[in-house]
Amino acid sequence: MNTHTPKLRSFASDNNAGAHPEIIKAVCEANEGYMRAYGEDTISEAADRLLKKHFGEDARIFYVTTGTAANVLGLRAVTRTYNSVICSSMAHINMDECGAPEAFGGTKLVPIPTPDGKLTPGMIAPYLGHVGFVHASQPKVISITQSTEEGTLYSLKEIEAIVDFARDHDLLVHMDGARLANACAALGCSFFDMTTALGVDLLSFGATKNGLMMGEAVIFLNPEIGEGFEYLRKQGMQLVSKMRFVSAQVERYLRDDLWLENARHANAMAKRLAERAGAIPGVEIKGEVQSNGVFAHIPPAATEILEKKYYFYVWDEHSHTLRWMTSWATTEEQVDEFVEDIKKAVEQVR
Repeated sequence: MNTHTPKLRSFASDNNAGAHPEIIKAVCEANEGYMRAYGEDTISEAADRLLKKHFGEDARIFYVTTGTAANVLGLRAVTRTYNSVICSSMAHINMDECGAPEAFGGTKLVPIPTPDGKLTPGMIAPYLGHVGFVHASQPKVISITQSTEEGTLYSLKEIEAIVDFARDHDLLVHMDGARLANACAALGCSFFDMTTALGVDLLSFGATKNGLMMGEAVIFLNPEIGEGFEYLRKQGMQLVSKMRFVSAQVERYLRDDLWLENARHANAMAKRLAERAGAIPGVEIKGEVQSNGVFAHIPPAATEILEKKYYFYVWDEHSHTLRWMTSWATTEEQVDEFVEDIKKAVEQVR
């Protein structure tokens, strides 16, 4: 253990949290003995069974190591190079994947400006005017993020409306579920309720942000899509040889509802942070805290003071909106210490 490295005080991202102790334990247990490689092991089979319990027996599951891989390869599997994917302009696939959907997926993104990261059928409809026009890319997928990059949530009815709209226009629906657990915990519903039951076709199942070391999955919920994905995953360099170390994390994550415990805690810490920081004169909490993200405005000079001790993002430079993220590992003591330091910083510059 390196005792000389100072601990990072982070409210920047749930990616900055370590892995849950139970996940580490599961990986260590998976390290015992020999097992077949490339996902043909008993641990991967057990993880598959648990995922099918959550998403339905028709679900086809493929483990990968990153959310970018899940998004890019999943979308690539259901599109051709002349197709396009409609998404929010704030979507991770548009803003934070370094052009990977286009460069490696070969698919054009059509980003739609959204005030809160959420798409609606009314927003999407004007972008379908060139269907059948040979000079234009042809829409194939609507991609939504749950919860969104802006910390907002689609209600089940809102997802259902998008799915119905997609069906009427011969489109598929992809869900980027990097924080799907936080969304389900906040809305009090199951994974099945939010995806399969509503007719979502394809899911990028994320878990790294909620306690895993690294582990995501591409899940085809629609049995009519995704043919040949096993080859595409290999081409995409995501067929992990020692797959048991990925699937062991997923299996433990789903067993005994560890996913739900972690997500509920992260959400609760965000609400605690928003409530206590929002009571400080000079601090404005932007919108309702719906999952594990808090968006706030404080004086820029106070931000500079806090950045000497804490790591977080200035989400919008123009409005000086900050994003504070909590995780499964965030403690009440950490939140309260941060709030106290926010108060001191704001008072110092007023």
